[in-house]
Amino acid sequence: MNTPQKRAVVFAYHNVGVRCLKVLLAGGVDVALVVTHQDSASENIWFESVISVCETEGIPYITPDDPKAPELLAQIQAAQPDLLFSFYYRYMLPQAILDVAPAYNMHGSLLPRFRGRAPVNWAVLHGATEIGASLHEMTVKPDAGAIVAQQAVPILPDDTAFEVFGKVTVAAELALYNVLPALLAGNAPRIPNDLSQGSYFGGRKPEDGRIDWSKPAAAVYNLHRAVAPPYPGAFTDVGTQRYVIERARPYKGDVNGLPPGLAVVDNAIVGVCGDGRALAIHSLLHDGERMSAAALQAQLAQAH
Repeated sequence: MNTPQKRAVVFAYHNVGVRCLKVLLAGGVDVALVVTHQDSASENIWFESVISVCETEGIPYITPDDPKAPELLAQIQAAQPDLLFSFYYRYMLPQAILDVAPAYNMHGSLLPRFRGRAPVNWAVLHGATEIGASLHEMTVKPDAGAIVAQQAVPILPDDTAFEVFGKVTVAAELALYNVLPALLAGNAPRIPNDLSQGSYFGGRKPEDGRIDWSKPAAAVYNLHRAVAPPYPGAFTDVGTQRYVIERARPYKGDVNGLPPGLAVVDNAIVGVCGDGRALAIHSLLHDGERMSAAALQAQLAQAH
């Protein structure tokens, strides 16, 4: 005997939102309504569009500014969902919405590690070697509900956060795809989410990308990887000039006791760090343009 089709309201944005929405559709879920965001003109939009998927599939969607608005609650209740899903939706959902139907959130880490905002960026910054995606029951407290499914992926030593985010998107798709039949049948696993064993991080601001050259090279390199473009990038100021690292690798040469900061060695740009090691900076941006070693050397001479 076939189980009746389940109806869902889906809160979704970004690549994870796109892929997980497609998994629900492929799994036969009746998506009655999608709640998403309008893209911000001030943000670098490098990711796929949930709105585009909705328009292609003929799914009704709304882009409310306030998740606590009574009109939003009324629209969700009117859809009469059996399930709620949140896939990289950026607002916290109030208890009134969570009370409408069982609610599940996809988080981009292996909970309880890296709870909170920007988990991929924080994981790369901290030199983690593994991350993944976790589907969990939603509670008002962020990333705190029981875990329903997880999928791990590796973080390689030179991966940037952008590259890791691509893996996490696939991990999210796999985690949801594998557990969806059990979830729809009402017998999905519930794994305790022991918050005492994890970590919580807040959002990141562009200023958090400022380089402290007194730190060891490994820490500076992790910062670069965590915020490399299309994120705002790790940056350093020399006088009134700002330089952003686009691409870098650990430097294998000798920096001959140079002081911490940007330098030119053997006609190559390096960033000297506090432990005497350095980064080989393969692409350095100034006002959005790539700097040559000769041009940087001239600017550094002017600054000093």
